[in-house]
Amino acid sequence: MTYLILTIILVLFGVGLLLAEIFLLPGFGVAGIFGLVSLIAAVVIAYVKLVALWAWAGHVTLAACVVLCGIAVWVFVKSKAMDKMALDTKIEGGVDMPSAGKHMEELQK
Repeated sequence: MTYLILTIILVLFGVGLLLAEIFLLPGFGVAGIFGLVSLIAAVVIAYVKLVALWAWAGHVTLAACVVLCGIAVWVFVKSKAMDKMALDTKIEGGVDMPSAGKHMEELQK
């Protein structure tokens, strides 16, 4: 029973860290690595320790990790949280490029 609770906690923790890595923290850093390690540890525990509880526990945990990651990304993208983080300003300025007969000094006037 302890390993079942540990597996559930590791899966939820891993999905949360992967969401934080994808949407909040730039790059592939510490949160992404710990999230992947947490998900892998949950699957390994399910395959090794939960086999006595249920023969398909490892397969179910692996499928749950994949499905939960997909659902979490989908819900986060569909929520209004992405609108608050995204930049929606338009840059209206432009740059005048010199043509063949103009010099840079003429453009600065």
